[in-house]
Amino acid sequence: MSNPSNVAECLAGTLDANPNIRMAAELKLTELMAAPETGLALSQIIVAQDADINLRQISFFSRLFHKRRVLMTLSQHSASIILRKFVRERWSPYFQSFKGSAPSPEIKTQIRQAVFHGLSDPARKIRSLSAHTLSSIANCDWPDEYPDLLTSLINLLSSNSPESVHGAMQVFTEFIKSDLTEDQILPVLRDLLPVLLSILGSTESQTPLTRSRTVSVFRQCVISLFMVKEQHPQAVKEAIASVLPVWLEAFKVLLNMDPQKDVSDNWEGLAVRIQIFKALDTIHTSFPRSITPYLHDLLPASLIHLNSLYSTFECYYLASSETVPSSSEDEAIELPQLITSVMDFVSSVARNGRAKDWFAGDNSIALVSAVFNYIQMTDDDEETWANNANAFVAQEDDDLAPYSVRVAGLDLLTCLLDRSPAQTTTTCDNVIQKVVVSSDRARSAGKKDWWRPLEAALTAVGSQAETIQECIDDERESGRNKPIDIESLLTNVIPTILGQSEFPFLQGRGFVFASQYAKLLPVQLAGQYLDAAIHVIEANDASIPIKVSAVKAVHNFCVGSDDKALAPFIPRIAKDLGPFLAVTSEDTLSLVLETLSVVLDVDKGKWLTQELADPLVIATLDVWTKNNKDPIFLSIFPDIINSLAGSQAPGIYETVVKQALPPLCNAIAQATASSDQAYIAGSAIELVSSLVKASTNGLGDGFFALLAPSLFKCLSEVEDRDVLQNGISCLTLVVRKDCSQLLGWRDNGSGSGQSGLEHVLRLVARILQAEDESAGLTIGELIIHLLRRAGESVLPVLPDLLCAMVTRMLSAKTATFVQSLVIPFAFLINNQTDTVLSLLEEMNIQGRTGLDVLIQTWCENAETFQGYWPSRTSTMALTALFTSARPSLQNLMVKGDIVLRPETKNVIMTRSRTKTTPTEFTSVSFPVKAIKILLHEVQSGGEPATMGNTQEFADDIDSEDGDDDWADSGDVTKESEFEFLSQFIGPKGMAFDNDDILDDSDDEDLKEDPISRIDIQQHLITFFRESASRNTNQFSNVVDQLSAEEMLVVHKIVDEHRSAIYS
Repeated sequence: MSNPSNVAECLAGTLDANPNIRMAAELKLTELMAAPETGLALSQIIVAQDADINLRQISFFSRLFHKRRVLMTLSQHSASIILRKFVRERWSPYFQSFKGSAPSPEIKTQIRQAVFHGLSDPARKIRSLSAHTLSSIANCDWPDEYPDLLTSLINLLSSNSPESVHGAMQVFTEFIKSDLTEDQILPVLRDLLPVLLSILGSTESQTPLTRSRTVSVFRQCVISLFMVKEQHPQAVKEAIASVLPVWLEAFKVLLNMDPQKDVSDNWEGLAVRIQIFKALDTIHTSFPRSITPYLHDLLPASLIHLNSLYSTFECYYLASSETVPSSSEDEAIELPQLITSVMDFVSSVARNGRAKDWFAGDNSIALVSAVFNYIQMTDDDEETWANNANAFVAQEDDDLAPYSVRVAGLDLLTCLLDRSPAQTTTTCDNVIQKVVVSSDRARSAGKKDWWRPLEAALTAVGSQAETIQECIDDERESGRNKPIDIESLLTNVIPTILGQSEFPFLQGRGFVFASQYAKLLPVQLAGQYLDAAIHVIEANDASIPIKVSAVKAVHNFCVGSDDKALAPFIPRIAKDLGPFLAVTSEDTLSLVLETLSVVLDVDKGKWLTQELADPLVIATLDVWTKNNKDPIFLSIFPDIINSLAGSQAPGIYETVVKQALPPLCNAIAQATASSDQAYIAGSAIELVSSLVKASTNGLGDGFFALLAPSLFKCLSEVEDRDVLQNGISCLTLVVRKDCSQLLGWRDNGSGSGQSGLEHVLRLVARILQAEDESAGLTIGELIIHLLRRAGESVLPVLPDLLCAMVTRMLSAKTATFVQSLVIPFAFLINNQTDTVLSLLEEMNIQGRTGLDVLIQTWCENAETFQGYWPSRTSTMALTALFTSARPSLQNLMVKGDIVLRPETKNVIMTRSRTKTTPTEFTSVSFPVKAIKILLHEVQSGGEPATMGNTQEFADDIDSEDGDDDWADSGDVTKESEFEFLSQFIGPKGMAFDNDDILDDSDDEDLKEDPISRIDIQQHLITFFRESASRNTNQFSNVVDQLSAEEMLVVHKIVDEHRSAIYS
């Protein structure tokens, strides 16, 4: 039977030193857990008061006391842990780990009462464990089965009992985060927040850790208010107007107290300050207007904290001459937590442009000085980074660095520079000059840590190299003095640092700093720095920090320096990096790979030799074999292989292919045979694609004959969509680069004798038949290049291929897959309009003609097509279809415009609304729809010089769409509009996402296609004007069926043409 005594003895047995007794007790406990009464017994053990408080606390560590007392105390602690496990496994199906045998409602009520009673237990650990258990129960039961929980907790908070308040606060800390819905948060806060504020102010009766939890809960309440402000705007507005000022006043008072008082004895008082600054950051992010009036008090307080606490930070973390005090609870209170919270808050304010006057003059200097001070390497940093290359590399990377005072400080400096580039850069110059002088004095005085401030200052200025160089250029162009003298640092300071081998972190920082400002270095000086970095890489006795820094410097030099300055050193660098690939791992390996990648791109690899390329290919593939599960590494390998194979040096392509292709083909074959290694095949295929992409004069003899067997076997068997996509892309490249090899290959090895083209068509058929569309997103590109390169060979199977594609359109769902199916037809129509239309008219697809299916699909998706060449091809084909005046197209009805009803006008259509009020469309003939689509292309294409401002008409139309309700309430000037929009302008004044921009990564074959070279805007304007003058396909009748806005644009185009003729 599961009574408290039996369960307690069982729990004690699980702690016994005898493994046999312990195992028997664990098995017995597992058996007891299936009984609902066990939960009640556990809860009764938790609140048992048989032993006095002191003995119950001490007996966790001692067995010198009376057996029964020790047994009960150990059992209480264990019972609390096991009860939480019981709740998750036996309480309710709500929990994913539920195993059945839930207690009855009566037993649940008794358990809840007992656990709630545990919140006031004299023992802190019992209170904490009870709070965790009650939070789990609340997740499931509140509010339906436990409606009085919140009231009971708030009453507990109001009891003035330190134990009860401590226990209740721990429940609220978890509870507010996850359990309050948008409808519950507002009424709860009205009752809760005043009590929390009272506890926060009870400095005498409540511990700092308990008071800090009130701020943590308050902060979570602010987050909850922000989350529901859209649903309850007025209620939230009233809540923040009444609540936030009171709390902000309290925060102001608490922060104005001397922070040194909280580091004089124990540091628990810092917990309150940490939570306050986190809360301030949250308020500023969520409700910035509410905090703005208080910034003139809060920002000075922030700066006082940074200045006042630096001596403590230096003592405990930089010099490590003292040990950080422990807290009365398990939570560690660390000064860096407070410093990062202060910096985060100041960064948030600086980033959003508020308190402009405060971020100037002395305050700016003080902030930058504080950043330079706090980002110094700590003793822990030095010890960790000296022995762990990966940790050292990670801290230099914005994406990898663990959050720390150093990261927070550099982020604050970034915000200050973004806000006031010239002012902050000048301040950085002043501060770093002082650091250089003071460091020199400290070194002369024999201080061992003299190098730390200088390393930190170079880190700060180096981390902002791009912004600072832009600022220097801007100031020069404006006729003002340079805000900082980087050249002086590079000439007078850095050279002396590079010889400080006994201070490897400072020496390494010198290399990295010089490389970050490589663009400012004279060619000769850059060469000297680079040569010095290479010597470090080659040195056997160099430490981890300096070697890693040298590699980082080489990377930066290769990115920022002229190829001519790098040319003498590059072969030597590449040779040195090869061996690094075999001895590095994780972040360090990533750095070496990235460095090798940029090295290979220098001067397009003209410096490569076969003797150098051979070991680099072997080393790269060896690293790939060992790391082909890591997505970060997998993104680098294709670039390296492509750069190696793409070298413009004679014979290198052949050398790389000879070394790389056989092992990659073997990898594809082996991975195909193993069902759980498809990802290896996908990665290997991607590397093969890098080889194909690099070829400039065919693939080379035997390339495809070696690749084809393993590639086609893989693509016929695997189900992984990424592998299939990579395979389709690889085949597309083969067709583009050397189609004759694919057409000439036959599968004699398997006995089928099928040609390469037949295998490709089988793959296309497989993709079209699959339900998963993701693998087929690139199939259209393969088909287009087959038609372009192997048109005659494809001709016999073209009808069946087109029929399969049209059939698949009926079930296609994703826009990208639809585009992949439609664009090949657009390509064919542009070249053989009548032939393709005749073929489509004869197709019978589930009782519809192929032409009907294609045109319906095309018209519904034309405006979603993406890409430079595809969108142009679609547009050109639509003009060809319209001018063909094909009878089968004239009466073909398609979807027109959305039908706007009074009940849906100016209403955001959510999923639920769409279900009750489905979207309806008009029905129009294909010629009308084609003109609508082509007009949209004209309007979205900017303002051609030959056409006048058609965008003006588009603006007029857009202004009637009722979107004014979405506009911000703030004042927006024309200047600010243009300033904002300029961030999204692409080449030639086009929008950043305009498909009418030829991207550098676009297929070079399609770049050379005549369609890519047409002035599409001029073509469309000419189309409209000629259609009007000749009344092509009854153009005037079609125009009469357009909307008033569309007719206006058409008349604008046509009338300008007529005006030009008469003038």
